[in-house]
Amino acid sequence: MSSTRKVLFVFTSTNQTLTGKDTGWYLPEAAHPYYVLSPHFDVDFAAPKGPNPPVDPASTELFKDDLRFLDDQTVMSKLANAKKLSDVEADDYAAIFYVGGHGPVIDLPVDPINVKLASDFYRAGKVVTAVCHGPAALVNVTDASGKSIFTGRHATAFSNAEEEQVGKVKDVPFLVEDRIKSLGGIYEAAEPWQAKVVVSGDLITGQNPASAQGIGDAILKNLQE
Repeated sequence: MSSTRKVLFVFTSTNQTLTGKDTGWYLPEAAHPYYVLSPHFDVDFAAPKGPNPPVDPASTELFKDDLRFLDDQTVMSKLANAKKLSDVEADDYAAIFYVGGHGPVIDLPVDPINVKLASDFYRAGKVVTAVCHGPAALVNVTDASGKSIFTGRHATAFSNAEEEQVGKVKDVPFLVEDRIKSLGGIYEAAEPWQAKVVVSGDLITGQNPASAQGIGDAILKNLQE
């Protein structure tokens, strides 16, 4: 299948926060975009350590309607056989999408393989997308001139207010809203827990779990234009 028909979903390989709480990737933030995109594109899964990236157990309790994703035979196979990021090439895909959860704030920003991969996508004019805490994976990603891909661009991510409301400020190494602003990004947010998707050229970001459907729709629209 040509690269124009393939999308890469990137998951965290981290299962604990800085304070030792269970974490991982967040169920609806993978499920909703997957079911928007999979009828139209071949979707591959990848993570720093490859197979069986850990799902945040809290998300499976809070979003029981999305458990069908974990019971889906195709999805089960994709998770069990998730590629290592080191085995992935940007040339093979039209877009990259980072699933949220607190885990991505811990492993992906400091993973040099991830930083290079996402930079390769962006510099090639491919669609770079992330939802909730997923944009944390992009904070060290740069354009061809070496500038942050957030500099001068509109973006969103899990807000400081939302992080405070869930009591997880000390569970992550930085607050994503603050980091985007410090990189010169123009941060936008809806009220806590309301859907918000921001499209800024080839950079597409979503604020929270409620934005997961919307970011799937935005990625699909971009790729079909």
